[in-house]
Amino acid sequence: MSLHDVGRALDDPNFAASGLVDELAARTEERIARDTELLTRLRRIGDLRPADWEDVLDTVALLSDLGSVSAGKRQTAALSSVGDRPIPADALAEAVLREPATNVAGALRWALAQSGGDAIGPLQEGLNSPNPEVRRRAVDTVVEISHPASTELLTESLVHNDEQVRRVAALELAARGVVDAVPTLIEMVHAGTNDVDAADALGVLGSADSIVAALMDGIDDSVVRQRVTQALASIPGSAALAALRELSRDSERSIALTAQYILGRRE
Repeated sequence: MSLHDVGRALDDPNFAASGLVDELAARTEERIARDTELLTRLRRIGDLRPADWEDVLDTVALLSDLGSVSAGKRQTAALSSVGDRPIPADALAEAVLREPATNVAGALRWALAQSGGDAIGPLQEGLNSPNPEVRRRAVDTVVEISHPASTELLTESLVHNDEQVRRVAALELAARGVVDAVPTLIEMVHAGTNDVDAADALGVLGSADSIVAALMDGIDDSVVRQRVTQALASIPGSAALAALRELSRDSERSIALTAQYILGRRE
């Protein structure tokens, strides 16, 4: 407490001690936040092992530009972070999770893709954010990082509460040959959400009979059967052909004609 606060407390008989305590607590929280931010920045500079004060100042300038109100400065800092004056991956990850500008976010994702698995920890925190925008930015960034740790995180994301996160993860995992993505991709085809992309992804994963069987399961609704018929065009193998022949005799004329057309193209 300052001397002024002490004098106020002693002189005023109606002084409310709880109010002063709340005020002191708020000041302390502000100070801790400032000190934490400073500590984080100092650690990031230290992790880069600067050779001299010029390196320190360059890093400080880049970190400051990442938080600038100018989108141009933020983008330049992101592009400059790969090369002689790198920015720690966790700082780039924090920046991309809060970045609203499309071009700047793209530059940050590109920079993070060069960092390998160093940014996976902060991005995992982003995937668990209560803010859906932060979650989308996180998963969009993870898919651009070619590293075993990113594949592992995407696989974990297949059971994420956020539907969009699950779908983005499944599409990328299919491109990486991860069959764990199949149930989510089939769900996408049945639901009609990015069903064309999901069908292409299933085709990339191959001609497993189990994929076709899962697609054909529970398609009582004619709209769903139409989507499945179109999806089978992307899937190679004899099981897909057999399913198309079955659908070519469908009671819904549009479905039967679609299946017949696909069969004609394939045969």
